[in-house]
This record gives sequence, C-alpha cells and structure tokens, in this order.
Amino acid sequence: MNGIFHLRRRPAAALATLLFAALAGAGGAALADAPAAVPAALAAADCAGTPVGFASVNALGHNGTTGGAGGPVVTVTTAAALKDYAGRPGPYVIQVSGRIQLGGMITVVANKSILGVGTTAEITGGGLQLGSTTRPGNNVIIRNIRFTNASDDSISVTNKAHHVWIDHNDLSDGYDGLLDIKRESDFVTVSWNRFHNHSKSALLGHSDNYTADIGKLRVTYHHNYFDGTDQRHPRVRFAEPVHVFNNYYRANALYGVASTENAGVLVEGNYFQDVAHPIYVGYDKSGPGRVVERNNIYVNSGTPQTAGTVVEPGTYYSYTVDDPATVPATVTAGAGVGKIGC
Repeated sequence: MNGIFHLRRRPAAALATLLFAALAGAGGAALADAPAAVPAALAAADCAGTPVGFASVNALGHNGTTGGAGGPVVTVTTAAALKDYAGRPGPYVIQVSGRIQLGGMITVVANKSILGVGTTAEITGGGLQLGSTTRPGNNVIIRNIRFTNASDDSISVTNKAHHVWIDHNDLSDGYDGLLDIKRESDFVTVSWNRFHNHSKSALLGHSDNYTADIGKLRVTYHHNYFDGTDQRHPRVRFAEPVHVFNNYYRANALYGVASTENAGVLVEGNYFQDVAHPIYVGYDKSGPGRVVERNNIYVNSGTPQTAGTVVEPGTYYSYTVDDPATVPATVTAGAGVGKIGC
C-alpha cells in the first residue's frame, strides 16, 4: 500500500542523535555528531524520512511528504535567516542550529524541511505558521526542534496546508496551542513528539462554525508523549478519519481525546495513565462527534466515551499497531528531540 511501512522503536540506547534522511535526499553530508552504529531496521525507518499515516498518502498532487528534498541545504542561526529561507519559493532543507529567538510567527511556504541540528535546536518566543491565504504551506517537514514560550501557537498548520509531517519535536510553555491544525488543512502526520508544561496541546478544527473543514483535516497522531498536559490530545471538529494510535497519555488533567461536531476519530493501541476522562464524545459547547476505541490500556483512568462508526484509516494507508503495553517505555525512549536514530 504505497510502500508505507512502520517499524517499532527500540529503547533509548539505540536512539542517539542524528542525521536526517531529508538531508541525504537533498545531497547533504553526514553530521559530525551522527551515532557510530544504529540497528539497521531503525536506521532504515528514520533515515528514509518517510512518515506513517496521512502524510504518506498520494493525494492532491503529492505522493507523500518530501519537504525540501532536492533543494539547497542551508543552516540558519538567526530569526532573520530562518524567516528568509522559510519564505523563499522552491524546495529548501533548512537546518536550525542552536537557539533562535523569534518575535512572532514565521510563515513557512511549500516544499520545506526545517530540521534541528543535534540536540540543541530551539525556536523560542514565537512559532511557525505553515502557509498564508496567498502562499500555501504544502509539503513541509518539521523535525527535531524544541519549541518554547511561543507568543501564539508553537506550530500552526493552516490555510489549506496539506502533506505536512511534524516529527520528533519537543513543545512546551506556549501562549495558545502547541500544535494547531485548522482551516481546511489535510493529510498530516504528527509523530514522536513530546508535549509538556502546557494546557492546550493539539487542536484539530478551527471552530464550531467553520464548516469548510468538513471533508478535510485527515490527521494521524502516533507515538506522541502527552506528558502532563491538560487537554486537546487532540480536540477534533468535523474531521474524518482522525487516527490516534500508540500515544502515551500521562496525568492529563482535563481529558485525553475529544471528538466533537460529528468528527470521526479512531483511538487505538494507546496507553492512558492517570487520565480521569480519556475520551469525550462532545465537549464544552461543541456538539458530539463519533469515536471508535479499541485495544487501549487504561491505568487508574476513567471509562472512555464512544459513539457511532468511523471510516477506517487503513483504507488510506497501511500501518502496524504496537502492543499498547509497550507504549510507555517505547514512547518515553523515542519521543522528542535527539531521538532520531541516524
């Protein structure tokens, strides 16, 4: 099925720092801090730069998500340089080195890979917005970056952006959402990220009145670590199908997943620990959605709400669900920055 594969991560010793496949695809050379040896299967999965889930689907003129592969490889250390390259036409592989202080949102346009170098790449004080109303943010990859103290969203996927892969980042302490996907965006994968020290983690769907999102917002969330965040993991409006699998939910104060406004969400193979309300059908003033849950583990957690039927994500792409009992160890070892094994 489109050559998509999913390989299980191994515990932390095998998950050393990095060289990205997107760099190899763009002709970049290996970084000096790449690990000496990584198990072959893990290296193949990470170094191929291939997402699992909706970002892999052949649709809307894109056969998967390749980001800036084939374009120039540049390294940025300042906000001005990041803004410049992120807004240029054509493909670019943009390596973020060190800490970059922003004063607001930077617009990222089509065919970009924004990749943190090593374990210290950080964007703070602002965030990345994928696309504007006149310049689409399609075919974008964001990996291995720490996002802190954003003045608005840390990452906003908006304005019909499609084929986006958000992978192996660390997001915390923002003002609004850590990762919001909205306004008719589509075919997105959110994988192996750590969310922490924040309330509103991952919104999917702009508002109860924004019905243009119907038929869009197809997103896969897998192997993310929702580490003590309060809510929106994700909070979904209108979208179907939304696929939430093999994520680790720990001590989420308000709820885990919320499906509203007739959204269709499949929640499978996740591990909920100390989550009083793991799944809601409807939330706050939003009308009910639909949820199918299967093969999840609930430890010291409440009873999930479910309703209706949901389109199977497997009709779009192939995937493998890890044993949910392994999820806490696998996800804590593999999610976040500096965990890409190549």
